[in-house]
Amino acid sequence: MRSLLMVPGYTGSGPRHWQTLWEQKLSSARRVEMPDWDHPDRDAWVEALDRAVAGGAEPPVLVAHSCGVSTVVHWAAQGARPVRAALLVAPADTGSRSYPSDALTFHPLPEVELPFPSIVVASSNDPYCALERAEALARAWGSRLVNLGACGHINVDAGFGPWPEGERLLAALAGEPL
Repeated sequence: MRSLLMVPGYTGSGPRHWQTLWEQKLSSARRVEMPDWDHPDRDAWVEALDRAVAGGAEPPVLVAHSCGVSTVVHWAAQGARPVRAALLVAPADTGSRSYPSDALTFHPLPEVELPFPSIVVASSNDPYCALERAEALARAWGSRLVNLGACGHINVDAGFGPWPEGERLLAALAGEPL
């Protein structure tokens, strides 16, 4: 696979998270380093994503989780640089009561069609985003929705370390094998 940019969410993706494992496995993957993983700031995170996209040799595929999804959609709404596609996993509803107060600068989420192909991967029991809200966001963003069923926040706490199904979704989205 060509260039992949991992866009973790609030607190970053720890050593057993599927994003970190994919970074270690896929030589084309690199992580967007955010200024402060524990105190997300929309403008700072969007700027970090923009620098990472600009710093690549070719348009990447974005692989975002949770607050990383919020970063991608805010970045895209501001007139994003070209990317090939985006895998948007477990979007967090910034209007939800469970949304972390440290990340409220991401509210409200843009609800405009993304200028690149995308897949939203959601769970029917995600504590940070009701399935109905994930469905509405996917429609607004022009994304294909994949409902994994009752899978929590699709992170380590929900049992997602290695995630072969996610790798297959990524390969299909990118149109090339991993």
